[in-house]
Amino acid sequence: MVNRDQIAGMAKQVKGSVKQAAGKATGNRKVQVEGAADKLAGKVQKAYGDVKDKVRKVF
Repeated sequence: MVNRDQIAGMAKQVKGSVKQAAGKATGNRKVQVEGAADKLAGKVQKAYGDVKDKVRKVF
């Protein structure tokens, strides 16, 4: 079962990818770095959701 953290994490990853690509396309380094940071935050949040899901299945 998918939980909120997994969904929000995936959404942040997509948002970060789009932002990073936009930064690359426009040559805006700040937007590119912000996109990479959003992507990383999304990966962390999704991993947290994955762990929560596994713990819930055990108990």
